[in-house]
Amino acid sequence: MTAARHEVRKAAPQSPFEQLSRDVEGCRACPRLVEWRERVGSEKRASYSDETYWARPVPGFGDWTAWLIVVGLAPGAHGSNRTGRMFTGDRSGVWLYRALHRAGLASAATSVARDDGLELHGTYITAAVRCAPPGNKPTTAEWNNCRPYLERELDLLPDADVIVPLGAYAYSRIMQVLGDRGLAAPRPRPRFAHGLEVPLDGVTVLVSYHPSQQNTFTGKLTEPMLDDIWRRAIELHRES
Repeated sequence: MTAARHEVRKAAPQSPFEQLSRDVEGCRACPRLVEWRERVGSEKRASYSDETYWARPVPGFGDWTAWLIVVGLAPGAHGSNRTGRMFTGDRSGVWLYRALHRAGLASAATSVARDDGLELHGTYITAAVRCAPPGNKPTTAEWNNCRPYLERELDLLPDADVIVPLGAYAYSRIMQVLGDRGLAAPRPRPRFAHGLEVPLDGVTVLVSYHPSQQNTFTGKLTEPMLDDIWRRAIELHRES
């Protein structure tokens, strides 16, 4: 009788982005956020009662050779915290991906699930904080715990020459990170405003209102205004 042959398969080496995603997804550094994201995922919203929530930290998503980085505040409790993809599953994402598609930066106008086949072109979407925070208000300590993930993304995207923070919180945090990296910004720091451009050494921060329901329902942010952001981002990239 011959001995059975056992094929040993070595796991394929992970890319730095895949490793980063694993590190993000396994993070439990912030007890308040862990408790909240998991409670939301257990209690659920009635309209999603038959779905299994992601209920973990949400990694960045997009093109690993991106020239454009989009930075949000944090996952939505019943959006990204449910689907596991940035800006996916809520009204903010509907507005964002529809606009990115119109600009030629996304392969489809809708983002509904991690496995829906959507691809981004030259674009990477992330957030300052990776867990859904109660009231959309992370603490300073929670931001500090999440900050290294954003730092690693910046290191992995050396060709990014345009960064679009969505909302005042994301603007404040990305300017803090870039400033600490030695990219001197004007002093005092320019006040948050939709369409604001802050040119730094090798990168331009182009500011947008967040596509939140509060902003879109009230008309503070309109589709033409959001389209202008991506149009200008493309112009800045071509000029760089």
